[in-house]
Amino acid sequence: MRDSALLLYLVRHGRTHANTDGLLQGWSDTDLTPDGLDGVRATARYLAPVPFTAAYTSPLGRTRATAHEILTHHPDVQVSDHAGLKEFSFGDLELLPESALFSRVDPVDMFREVFEGTFAGLPGGEPAQVYLDRVTDAFTTIEQRHRGGGPVLVVSHGVTLMVYLTLHGAVPMQALANASVTVVAVHPDGRREVRAVGIDPSGHGDDVPDLPQDAAVAGDLAAHDATALTPPA
Repeated sequence: MRDSALLLYLVRHGRTHANTDGLLQGWSDTDLTPDGLDGVRATARYLAPVPFTAAYTSPLGRTRATAHEILTHHPDVQVSDHAGLKEFSFGDLELLPESALFSRVDPVDMFREVFEGTFAGLPGGEPAQVYLDRVTDAFTTIEQRHRGGGPVLVVSHGVTLMVYLTLHGAVPMQALANASVTVVAVHPDGRREVRAVGIDPSGHGDDVPDLPQDAAVAGDLAAHDATALTPPA
C-alpha cells in the first residue's frame, strides 16, 4: 500500500572547496570538489529507486549541482529553487576561516541562539529570526504544494536542514555530512515523523564531528536509523 504521507528526502549538498578548506560558506559559493562530486554520485545511485515527484534546491550553485547529479536518474522530475532554503548568512565573515567566527563567539551559544531565533546576527549577516522565518516559509510552501503525498527531494545546507528538524522537535546530535540523506514523513494530519537521519552513502560522515551535547535546543529524534533504511516507494 502506498504511503499516504509526503516523504521529504533532505540532502545536504556535496562537499565543496570551502568545506575542505574549513571556510565559512553561508551565502557565498564554491564548487564541489572531485571527491565531493563522487560522494554526490554515490548518493544519487542510492536514491535512484525513489520515484521522486518534485525537487527543490536553494539558489546556490552547490545545491543545484548536487540536485543535477541526483536527478540524472530522474530525468522527468522538475526542479525549483526557493530562496528560503539558503544557508544561514555569516555576513562579512564568509569565506574566512572558521577560526574567525570562533574568535568572536562561542559556536555552541551562537547556534543555540540561532535555533531559538534570538541571535542578533553577525556583521553584514541576517538576524536569526529572519532566518528561521524564511526557512519555515520555504518548507511550508513545499509541504502545502505536495499534500497528496509521494517522495520529494529537497537539497539544501547543513544548518538549514538542522533548523527544519529542530523546529519540529528532532535535534540531531551530529552535524549532517555532505551528500547525506535525511527522511521526514509529513502525514495528512500535519504530524512529522523523522524516519532516518544522516544516511551517508558517500562515506563523508567519517570526518564530521559530533555536536556538543549542550547544543541541543529541545526534543529527541523521533526515529534514527542511518544504517538499514530501504528508500520507501
